[in-house]
Amino acid sequence: MTSFDSTPTLSVWRALLALAVVFMMLATTGWTAVQHQRGPGEPLTAAFNAWERGRIGARHLPDPTGPSKTLSAFFASLDTAQQSRLADRYPLAVGNLNGAPAALRYRANRVALAQARTVEEHRMHDSRLSGDGRQLAGRRMHRYESLLGGDRQILAFDPSGPGRVAEVLGDLDRAQRVSVVVPGVDTNLLTFERENRRYAAPVGMAESLYSAERRADPGTRTAVIAWADYTSPAGLGVDAAIGKLAEDGAVRLTALTAALPGRSKVSLFCHSYGSVVCGVAARALPDRVTDVAVAGSPGMRVENAAQLSTGARVWAMRDRDDWIQDVPYLAVGGLGHGADPVTRAFGARVLSAAGAVGHAGYFEPGTESLHNFADIGVGSYRAVTCADGAGSCRSGIVYDGETMAG
Repeated sequence: MTSFDSTPTLSVWRALLALAVVFMMLATTGWTAVQHQRGPGEPLTAAFNAWERGRIGARHLPDPTGPSKTLSAFFASLDTAQQSRLADRYPLAVGNLNGAPAALRYRANRVALAQARTVEEHRMHDSRLSGDGRQLAGRRMHRYESLLGGDRQILAFDPSGPGRVAEVLGDLDRAQRVSVVVPGVDTNLLTFERENRRYAAPVGMAESLYSAERRADPGTRTAVIAWADYTSPAGLGVDAAIGKLAEDGAVRLTALTAALPGRSKVSLFCHSYGSVVCGVAARALPDRVTDVAVAGSPGMRVENAAQLSTGARVWAMRDRDDWIQDVPYLAVGGLGHGADPVTRAFGARVLSAAGAVGHAGYFEPGTESLHNFADIGVGSYRAVTCADGAGSCRSGIVYDGETMAG
């Protein structure tokens, strides 16, 4: 339990009061989140089952859940025609295989999206569905059409349940630095991008960060991934107050970072419940992950940064009117996500979020929060602005062979 005061009795009472607030929130907003939240469903499972029964020539296809290095070696042993044949025959499987070439995954997911669009188009006119069901089918069909537009690079796609998706901005194969945006609650296929509140959705966050990184250092080859490839909590219910979905997401995030092509350095930018995912994943992240930055965090399921057991630098920020600061920072009986990452005791490098407004404003163009994220993403640590107005958050970082004193 997090200590809230130097007096033990007062600390206990404050923790119990905070816990009561959590239960009140759950009672009024959210047990339906557990009842109706759906995880990965049958389409992807069926696709992997078909893959496991398949062959290329006389060769059996490898285990789709196997190590990414094994899958990468398998695809490297195929010629271009063979790779394309597999992408066309097993699009949903190939499009979600960590270890498959990025360009092949983009191709496979275009095929899978086109097939999913056809399914939803038929559902729009299915008289057996309710009016709401046909309307939902129409919304999903239009989302698939959007994802198929232009030269979009869809790295992962799963139409099961609320849906999962990941998109790449930039050249992933040639990137020197890769940034991964990990969003929070209510992230699914339909909320992946928005016209209103554009920079509160994963695609808008990633686009804003990618543009800011290119301005921050035009000479560094960067790529940004809008990563909504985990099942997030639906609303502020039980799922958002516990760590089960974060644990599942952490496994997927770790697998992604380990399978990225080349030798790029990787930074994670984790918003809201996404910071819970990053906190759980931290100890298993590969060494190429150099930075984990959280914004509007409800906690990282630890009491301090050292307990994350990662060699990556840990950064945190929160703007002054973010409502997340009123959520109890504690962990009792599986509820809550631990200590507040922006407190001195936690031990993260605390960044300025000046200009950001509310819980979803951290990626808005022109904010210091976005500028700081971009500087971290390209490795320009000298340029970040600290929350204290001094240089404490830069202290001890080795930059161009020189250790910065702050």
